[in-house]
Amino acid sequence: MKHTLSKKDMVLISFMLFSMFFGAGNLIFPPFLGQSAGEQVWLSLAGFLLSAVGLPILGVVAIAKAGSFFALSQRVHPVFAWLFPLLIYLSIGPGLAIPRAGSLAFEMGMAPFLPAAWSTQPWGLAVYSAVFFAVVFWLSLSPSKLVDRFGKLLTPTLLAIILLIFVKSLLSPMGPSAQPVGPYAEHPAFQGFLDGYLTMDALAALVFGIVVANTLRAKGIEDKGRLSVYMIGAGLGAGVLLGVIYVMLGMIGSASSFLGKADNGAQILTNVMGYLFGASGKVLLGVVFTVACLCVSIGLVTSCSQYFNSLLSRLSYRAWVSILCLVSMTIANLGLTQILAVSVPILGAIYPVAIVLILLALADRVISARSFVYVTTVSLVALFGVIDLINATAGNHRWDTWLNALPLYAQGAGWVMPALIGCCAGMVLDFSRRIRGERREEQPS
Repeated sequence: MKHTLSKKDMVLISFMLFSMFFGAGNLIFPPFLGQSAGEQVWLSLAGFLLSAVGLPILGVVAIAKAGSFFALSQRVHPVFAWLFPLLIYLSIGPGLAIPRAGSLAFEMGMAPFLPAAWSTQPWGLAVYSAVFFAVVFWLSLSPSKLVDRFGKLLTPTLLAIILLIFVKSLLSPMGPSAQPVGPYAEHPAFQGFLDGYLTMDALAALVFGIVVANTLRAKGIEDKGRLSVYMIGAGLGAGVLLGVIYVMLGMIGSASSFLGKADNGAQILTNVMGYLFGASGKVLLGVVFTVACLCVSIGLVTSCSQYFNSLLSRLSYRAWVSILCLVSMTIANLGLTQILAVSVPILGAIYPVAIVLILLALADRVISARSFVYVTTVSLVALFGVIDLINATAGNHRWDTWLNALPLYAQGAGWVMPALIGCCAGMVLDFSRRIRGERREEQPS
């Protein structure tokens, strides 16, 4: 007898996946976009939704179609199948993303309420991160309970608070949208697309696939076809929630111009919350950031622990949770500024490879799993990423003149041309292999 999921179960799993995606970074991008785009906010939001919602959904679909992240990576090369997932799990796991969430939770959820002398002292962050990661450790020990904890508690709490803020902004109108500034005035949709691209959620989609699949298996879904269908359904459900929240936050940002120009989305939300709710606004905003960071941290610790446990089963899942929480807590104490300075160029080098891998997987009807296109496209994009990473770090941008010659490089999408060249080269190699095969078949034995 084949197991099926109820509609309630599907909703709760979609809630779980949404919470794992929706971190503090997802909170601050849309308001900044909304304020910067002003009257062009809808065009910018359309572009933002294509990349910030579309790419993560496609990532979940790609994993569902391929069967696993490892199976998808093997289409490039066995060494790549071992190295690239490891690099991603380390980068968006204990190396960068989890510590960043912990330090950001302190910056927005605790530091504003501490005396100035305390919030600037290293011990303040140390104490907070110890408590934060103790909670993450406890909630990550039972991955089978994630659906209940996320779907029934954390996600509804987060959604309710954001909805409250949005409704309050409608009942207490802030002001008209301002004129768009910078690139939002020239090409708002494209700039919105690039802003969404920077959320890096496509990487998370590749990582969270293992959690969704294991959650479904725990509910008795073993058939590969049904597993794939339910994973795609969960991705679509999470994507709808993300899209609705992004539109709400973008509209709030668009109406906030009269409060003054802000340097980032966190400042915009702080100003808006102060205007709408007064002194209690800071408390409410702190709760939103803390819950968002907590959800993402739990999701990442869980998925990374399951992955590393599958690689090195000598260490139990509990042991990996302990290791990841301790490492993340240690790195979090470097502070948000230091973590962001390191994470941006590294994630920028990895992300394009993930995008082309997802797009190739979705084109499996045209591009077979044995196609040279996987090797050539991923190799060229990875080479570009390494060069760009060296240029942005050790190279001190000395190669900017050459790299700017690439189309879209200045807009943050310089990898597109190497990807197109690699795709064309792979197709030529596929055609050549097919011709050679036909000739061998025609030769008399």
